[in-house]
Amino acid sequence: MKFIPLPAFQDNYLWMLHDGHRALVVDPGDAKPVLQFLRHSGLQLATILVTHHHPDHIGGVDELRDATGAQVYGPAREKIPEPLTRLAQGDEITVLGLRFRVFDVPGHTAGHIAYYCEEVDGAPLLFCGDTLFSGGCGRLFEGTPAQMLDSLHKLAALPGNTRVCCTHEYTLANLKFAKAVEPGNDELAHYFDHCESLRASGLPTLPSSIGRERRINPFLRAREPAVQRAAQDYNGADPGDEVAVFAAIRQWKNEFK
Repeated sequence: MKFIPLPAFQDNYLWMLHDGHRALVVDPGDAKPVLQFLRHSGLQLATILVTHHHPDHIGGVDELRDATGAQVYGPAREKIPEPLTRLAQGDEITVLGLRFRVFDVPGHTAGHIAYYCEEVDGAPLLFCGDTLFSGGCGRLFEGTPAQMLDSLHKLAALPGNTRVCCTHEYTLANLKFAKAVEPGNDELAHYFDHCESLRASGLPTLPSSIGRERRINPFLRAREPAVQRAAQDYNGADPGDEVAVFAAIRQWKNEFK
């Protein structure tokens, strides 16, 4: 299996996974780069996976379905172009011979889902849409801090070698903020330098891994004393209240320049 982040728009990635013959694509907000890649590589698109309803994630679904006949899967409780198979927590699907488990991860949107496969070429793989980013998390457009925190706990509990395939190249901006929250985190500082080097070479910073995110992502670290102190300094958040700490850090990120 090969998986590739296809760039789209300003900073989106449309993740493609293929076996040399058939392919799946995740959150195709734009059909054009997908169709170009399929033609260039001689692949047949078999499956489209959708995590949530935002236009930059579903804008190309109809065109790709019509052009290829691909089967579309998406969240049970969001407005996604029909026809599709709707999925929710506990559902499993098998595509390209791979078994994916579905997680409900509300917060960014009310019905956001993620797809997790335990083994793809030796390691787990997670397609998490806009819930978890490297060094960050999605904005809370439709959910509450408690919902998003619960969703992130769900993903953080996955094996540490799980590859995190999120859908935006936000890593450097997220890490600048993370360094403001945890200036004493040495691994975070080294990871920032590594990601700067990747971007300077025109390379993606993704995928990340769950293990790395546990160590450097402030939104997975609301139980860490340094993050709790930062939240308290920002707006007086009770360091003993994990939801309050998370909410403070998320609000701070919204305002961070």
